[in-house]
Amino acid sequence: MRFLIVSQYFWPETFCINELAASLVERGHSVEVLTGIPNYPRGRFFDGYGWFKRRKHVYLGVKIHRVPLIPRGRGGAFRLILNYLSFVLFSCLLGPFVCRGRYDVIFVYEPSPITVGLPALLLKKMRKTPVIFWVQDLWPESISATKAVSSPFILRWVEKLVRYIYNGCDHLLVQSKAFCEPIMRMGIDGKKIGYFPNCAGASFKPVDVEVDAEERGLLPKGFCVMFAGNIGVAQDFPTILAAAERLKAYSDIHIVVLGEGRMSGWVENEIERRGLGRTVHLLGKYPSETMPRFFSLADAMLVTLRKDPIFAMTVPAKVQSYLACGRPIIAALDGEGARILRESGAGVVCEAEQPEQLAEAVLGMYHKTDEERRCMGMRARSYCEANYDGGKLLGILEDIMMKLGIVNRLCLVGGSNK
Repeated sequence: MRFLIVSQYFWPETFCINELAASLVERGHSVEVLTGIPNYPRGRFFDGYGWFKRRKHVYLGVKIHRVPLIPRGRGGAFRLILNYLSFVLFSCLLGPFVCRGRYDVIFVYEPSPITVGLPALLLKKMRKTPVIFWVQDLWPESISATKAVSSPFILRWVEKLVRYIYNGCDHLLVQSKAFCEPIMRMGIDGKKIGYFPNCAGASFKPVDVEVDAEERGLLPKGFCVMFAGNIGVAQDFPTILAAAERLKAYSDIHIVVLGEGRMSGWVENEIERRGLGRTVHLLGKYPSETMPRFFSLADAMLVTLRKDPIFAMTVPAKVQSYLACGRPIIAALDGEGARILRESGAGVVCEAEQPEQLAEAVLGMYHKTDEERRCMGMRARSYCEANYDGGKLLGILEDIMMKLGIVNRLCLVGGSNK
């Protein structure tokens, strides 16, 4: 079958949609992607890309069509709005010309912004093709929770836009079961909603790292608690740093951060201001394929989210990656993410935005034996295999897409025979 994926982000940006698209090609499908010029998370175009450079190319059999957009810059509100709207504008203007094929299904990947659904709905109308929308981030709740938008007037208009997009799609998939209720409160039929969680990529698995591996030299000596991913508002670094202050007396406990984001500068300044340079380490961003090697060298992995109803519904994608790599986990979050980690028996969970509890959780993990932590890691891997196996999930998605595509074909044939 022929699938078109609409996503503002795609390879070489690191998102799970990359592997999903390539896996569909491996299963014999034709896959094209309508996306923007890669600029996430650094806010500038990746080397070799530009408004007029590398607009079409192929990645692991996936045909990529890129439209211009304004890079996100340092992630300020104004630049983000320009970034989001420019992708919508150019996708709507150029998408119908660069994506000329007849597609069986249009699949939308939405980790934010919600506006990525608009060019998909335009193409649906022009190509008479059904749309599946994979909800990774709830709007307007998420932009309200991160303080990106506080105006009630704007939030009401965003909610109207969300209703329009959801109603225009033929099927909605949600990465968290907790997303179903707020979507249904918008008047969306529950039969139209399906649960489809994120899965860890195939490269995320337990690995043995060589004694002389480069990664070993990048990590401090001692007990290593590792955070990997975006350094943003939602990830609640104030709580991480406040917990690190409470752990200063334990000079061999280190918090290592792999990643970058709009809060990177603030975190770096706070580390210096609080005198945490010896125990909190910002290593920057590394390729996704190297993450399992770093994870294997950590004593425990760290996941945090701010305290807010929307974040309590969200399952951070890093949770699946940590579980897949068989690592013990320290978590400071609420709701669905906390439930999953408690159910898995993979680590220690405390409330969001509670630095004292987080410090105690780190100490609790620190005082466990190597064997206790190894058993946690084994439970993590087993839980991942049972609930987030990439092959099983891809098969479920493939069935949904193929059934929707076949029904649409029959409807088109039936309509043409009238």
